[in-house]
Amino acid sequence: MADNFLENKFDEYRQRKSAPTTRSGHSLDSLLKKNRSYRGYDADWKVPTTVLEKMVEVTQWVPTGKNQQAFRFKLVNDEREAAIVTENVKMGALLPELHLPLPGTEPPAYIIICSTIPECKRVHVDLGIAAQSMLLKAVELGYNGLIIAAFNAQKVTEAFNLPYPPVLILAVGKGAEKIEMTEISADESHNYWRENGVHYVPKIRWEELIIR
Repeated sequence: MADNFLENKFDEYRQRKSAPTTRSGHSLDSLLKKNRSYRGYDADWKVPTTVLEKMVEVTQWVPTGKNQQAFRFKLVNDEREAAIVTENVKMGALLPELHLPLPGTEPPAYIIICSTIPECKRVHVDLGIAAQSMLLKAVELGYNGLIIAAFNAQKVTEAFNLPYPPVLILAVGKGAEKIEMTEISADESHNYWRENGVHYVPKIRWEELIIR
């Protein structure tokens, strides 16, 4: 009887060991789908410094060409300082008539990404990896963001007395827009649009992205 008990327990152990592990929390797919580009934010939601710090923390672990680790980060969540950044960035290039962000929906926080070395192909690759990783972390923490490449670098540098040139800016906050993705074929327009208060983002079907 004792032998059967031990055999049964060993069988249970082997089954548990061979069974796939179910991880709790967010899947990568869900984070990627939630990580949309928000150009309007809820004014009632502030972004604590700890959230911005956790976003920067992930860059310690991401890949970087030649292990150069070139980026430094200026955290901005003071209302007055955030307003300065807002004055010097451009959002929604495909919707110029809206002059985004709309009044009252400005981002409450920003992360200014600076580079300690001159821009080059490796810096640009690393920049994309870092920015995407940081925004995925923001989504995991319940926030949203936007990658901003159109900004007045000189004025931002002067306003914050930056020791290195800014190469990208991330807006961070609680998104106040309704965003929906819609599948398209590769030969259709890629332009995003707004209709009845919804921001639509066309995405090419993944099957068409593969070279056959």
